[in-house]
Amino acid sequence: MQVPKASDVLANDLRERILRNEFPSGTALPPERELVTQTRMSRTTVREALRILEVQGLVTIKTGRSGGAFVQQPGGDALATSVSLLIRGQQLRLTALLETREAIEPACASLAAKYRTDDDLAALDAANTAIGDLDLSLESFLQANVDWHLAVATASHNELLTGFMSALSHAIYTSTENKAFVDDDVRRTTYKAHKTITDAIKAGDSAAAMRRMTKHVHGYAEAVVQVEERTKIDLGES
Repeated sequence: MQVPKASDVLANDLRERILRNEFPSGTALPPERELVTQTRMSRTTVREALRILEVQGLVTIKTGRSGGAFVQQPGGDALATSVSLLIRGQQLRLTALLETREAIEPACASLAAKYRTDDDLAALDAANTAIGDLDLSLESFLQANVDWHLAVATASHNELLTGFMSALSHAIYTSTENKAFVDDDVRRTTYKAHKTITDAIKAGDSAAAMRRMTKHVHGYAEAVVQVEERTKIDLGES
């Protein structure tokens, strides 16, 4: 029978208290000395528990006279990091990422049509305007493309979907041989597809936004698979 380490037990207890909002975001956890007294654990154990929480993105450790462990609630960035680590660690196939994207992104577009704000629409327009510039470098085009897709997810105002899309977009575009895939025809097609989806989102037409996004991401997946022979994802260093 495995006995959990004392540091894991303490980290689990503090994690639950943070998630129950006993320690609101931005506040400091009790100082190390106080935790040692309260728990009767060693200073080394307390420090190890705090490092566990730091790695999990639940606290930020600051040094100095006014330092300590300050609470931060997990957000979309934490989810995106976790998904990226899963993708790298499991050596997921490109087709698996594309299939996941086809399942998630139409839902993002549908929700975006319901909940988008004026700022969301401005972000979509700005990204697609850049995409439509055929003189834009390949790197800038790819970044604008990612920006547009993430803007759709952001417009859904669903933190889980936004976190997933952030990780998926990075993985897909990093693992695709874009020089062999992206030409002027692809850029024009991408611009037109994005515009029709954006128009549906602006009009608040969830069904049309979902239908058009489904067609767009499915078409992209088919085109990528035709030019991609690799089956593993290599994201490099994050």
